[in-house]
Amino acid sequence: MRNLNVAITGFGGIGRKVAGLLLDRWDDYKNRYDFDVRVVGVCTSSAGIINADGLDKAALEDKEAYFKGLTGTTFIDHVPADVLFEASPTDFRTGGAALAYIKSALARRMHIIAISKGALAFDYAGIREEAARQKVALKLSGAAGSAMPTIDLIQYNLAGCRVLSVSAIVTGTTNVILSEMMDKECSFEDALAEAQRLGIAESDPTLDTDGWDTACKIAILSNAVFGTAIRVETMPRQGISGVTLADIREWRTRGLMPRLVGHIDQIDGVYEASVRVDLYDETHPFARAHGRTKAVSVTTDLMGDFTIVGGGSNPYGTAAAALKDLEHLLHVLQRPVV
Repeated sequence: MRNLNVAITGFGGIGRKVAGLLLDRWDDYKNRYDFDVRVVGVCTSSAGIINADGLDKAALEDKEAYFKGLTGTTFIDHVPADVLFEASPTDFRTGGAALAYIKSALARRMHIIAISKGALAFDYAGIREEAARQKVALKLSGAAGSAMPTIDLIQYNLAGCRVLSVSAIVTGTTNVILSEMMDKECSFEDALAEAQRLGIAESDPTLDTDGWDTACKIAILSNAVFGTAIRVETMPRQGISGVTLADIREWRTRGLMPRLVGHIDQIDGVYEASVRVDLYDETHPFARAHGRTKAVSVTTDLMGDFTIVGGGSNPYGTAAAALKDLEHLLHVLQRPVV
């Protein structure tokens, strides 16, 4: 049996759920893949913990065991990991801490499973090039739709055709707010307050409500599957904070449902991306993607059109998407060396 050592950076809500699921599935990975998958290190923005023999749930929850300053490149330089799960806060303007973690991990030839969007949105091409040079995997399901299978759908399932367009609802917070507004005929401010009360929206929700989160995910998707060089800052982008109660009343009268949708369209052989509020009648699948539910619709030249609705926003869905990436990696690593 071979060991596969895992490290997690940005050890917050998502990172903790990834660690918990990894520990819960330890026997399963041994039985199915003949790998002893160990969590050997985690770190937050200020402290970390490393144990080459593996960390259990009690150790991960013992705050007194964490070493202050064992973070950043210092953590990467010392953790004996084969795979890095990167889950730091999103900073799409500079790449933030995530970019430093990923670059340092690639220099040590770690496989990367990216959950944080910032580094990928900032420099996907550079990260992909370095991963290829180091001959390691770069996986990013958790960063481009989470539980909604966007990248895998296009890269693998639709590889035999040309994709002409993609439309996707990929931000659960905005979908919850718009659904709340339509259900209760309330203002944006009231819907946002309710979403925050329920723990769906952050105290500062502008990354979501101004369309940046959708733009990041759409840029990552486009750059990863179509080889584009789309930048988030220059993408045409509309948020939902300008939606008024008068808009809601008009749309309800007309039987229309608003959704914040990211688009990728092939125009004269060039892929272009945008984010905007679209209106759908009640027969459209996107109109039925209610609350946290996400959706993606793809138009192809030879295989027809595909629409998937589901994969609602929740931390476990994102963690499971990252573990899907791990299982794909385990399949590859399981193959005999020839």
